[in-house]
Amino acid sequence: MAKLEVENLTKRFGPVVAVAGVSFSVDPGEILVLLGPSGCGKTTVLRCIAGLEHPDAGDVRLDGRSLLGLPPERRGVGLVFQHYALFPHLSVAANVAYGLRHGRLRLSRTLRQKRVAELLALVGLSGYERRKPHELSEGQKQRVALARALAVEPQLLLLDEPLSALDAALRMELRRELRRILKERNTTSVYVTHDQTEALALADRVGVMREGKLEQVDRPEDLYERPKASFVAQFLGRANLWPARVVRLEPPRAWVEVAGVTVEAEVLAPPQGEEALLFFRPEWVELGRGPFRAELREAEYLGDHWEARGRVQGLPLVLHTPTIPANPLNFQIKRAFLLPTGH
Repeated sequence: MAKLEVENLTKRFGPVVAVAGVSFSVDPGEILVLLGPSGCGKTTVLRCIAGLEHPDAGDVRLDGRSLLGLPPERRGVGLVFQHYALFPHLSVAANVAYGLRHGRLRLSRTLRQKRVAELLALVGLSGYERRKPHELSEGQKQRVALARALAVEPQLLLLDEPLSALDAALRMELRRELRRILKERNTTSVYVTHDQTEALALADRVGVMREGKLEQVDRPEDLYERPKASFVAQFLGRANLWPARVVRLEPPRAWVEVAGVTVEAEVLAPPQGEEALLFFRPEWVELGRGPFRAELREAEYLGDHWEARGRVQGLPLVLHTPTIPANPLNFQIKRAFLLPTGH
């Protein structure tokens, strides 16, 4: 176990600022997921931690020791990539044992065999020792890659979208397994993904990135329930964000006027002046009665609920309903939050 500290990390590629003053810490045994759209800088942060990129400013510390200036192989960091990077000519056992023969540990043959057996049991691949990568499924290959990264007992494990090439059912299965394995071994981990569901399911905390900056770092439930910026609210699940006028502000409560209706909301971030955004999730409504009347334009069946889209006096609306909704539809907002504009 080790504590990771990233302080004011900045990385430029020519005129492009890929990472702009990013700071965060990861406690020993914690899983932090960096989440964001393509090009937001999350993989660049990971590569700077690993030593594959050199930052222009800032520091990366592991248990208080700066990693800057150290080559990747001396940082005590394990890496798991999207495309596995297994040696095609080596067996499963030889792939897992590679770092034990050529890395800093250099274990004896007996100890290598014992460590490989333990790790293959951990990832559910006992009995696969002699198989070659081409004889494995995609999910099995990723398990081998994880076992290989854990074999050298890294102080920190970095995972760069390791499940993105897998189908949806396999991703769901492996993310559960991955969290179990990391928690069983108490491995400090930084995991990069653009998949919101994956982030919520895997993380102890999630850091949402946008345009090279870290917008918010928080527990998954707090990010979903109480985002501090409109980008976080929209990126992490479905969200309704309506321009509203503040008519009364008594933090932590506020009353706003939107679509001719006064709504009470909790203040997540104080607005500047009278203009603000009313934020509510599609499931935070009561259907069938209330002051709002929605004209629905489409409804999509998603298995456990319907997702309906429409407008309320020109404002875009998305709702989740247990059955196919009536049109037009009356509703009231049961729970809402106030966010500042321009975020």
